[in-house]
Amino acid sequence: MEIGTLCRAMVCYFQGDTRRIQHFLKVYALAKCIGEGEGLAPGAQHTLEAAALTHDIAIRDCEREFGHCTGKMQEEFGPQKAIDLLTSLGETRETAERVGVLIACHHTYTDTADLDYRALVEADFLVNACEDGLSMDAVRAGEMRIFRTETGKALLRSFFPAAFKEDSDESHRSAQE
Repeated sequence: MEIGTLCRAMVCYFQGDTRRIQHFLKVYALAKCIGEGEGLAPGAQHTLEAAALTHDIAIRDCEREFGHCTGKMQEEFGPQKAIDLLTSLGETRETAERVGVLIACHHTYTDTADLDYRALVEADFLVNACEDGLSMDAVRAGEMRIFRTETGKALLRSFFPAAFKEDSDESHRSAQE
């Protein structure tokens, strides 16, 4: 399955919901950047990009059925919906199921060695931090709690330099001493 095909399908799925379309496109772009920056193998990169495009696929159905949608609800109801969409578009079962696994934990910030998971979580955090207007304290806490990749950390520090100004000032002072 071509990523462009999935992207167009997701835009159609969220038709009229510009905010959500922009959200998943931003997460996709950053996940792609992080995955490539960290040297993900091509198959894992493809899986990461598919997961980034579909990570919030459950939101509309949950809102319709329950009147709201939490991160945990996305993790519960999103995987099967994404697997069904991906396989209908010709994706392999193995890749679709891995995407489901990634969606099932994309709001669970536990430490894992799986680079595709790290890249998805970090990309989603970056976009959510921007969209939600997180405080600089929350951004710093996010770096400590969530970020493990060098690419993700560099992006976070570039997006929010004010959150890390003290670190830079201290490094500069230490270098001068």
